[in-house]
Amino acid sequence: MAHLVDTHVGKRIRQRRWLIGMTQQKLADMVGIKFQQIQKYETGANRVSASRLWDIGEAMGVPVAFFFEGLKEDVSTAAPAGNVPTDMLSDKEAMELVRTYYAIPEAQRRRLFELARVLTDVA
Repeated sequence: MAHLVDTHVGKRIRQRRWLIGMTQQKLADMVGIKFQQIQKYETGANRVSASRLWDIGEAMGVPVAFFFEGLKEDVSTAAPAGNVPTDMLSDKEAMELVRTYYAIPEAQRRRLFELARVLTDVA
């Protein structure tokens, strides 16, 4: 069974890769490994060494600390507030929404955000 930290780091790799629209193959090519190894990292089946995590961070434009963000919350057994899932960013629909949202020009994005806020207040 994978260690919780390895699973969390793997999820963060997958989330970042997916959010920036990078394939496993592209990431693997950038860090000089096979895409199957990226799959194993993302599931937590294999641990990522410090130097490899550094390379992955460089390839995806984030510091190594990015992969550990939210670890305390992931470890916590607290119930989610409202309808927000505990691990929202592992939900493909939520990730697609975030990626699509940031593809919208800023002015329209702000208006969409305000609309969402109004709709939430009405519900």
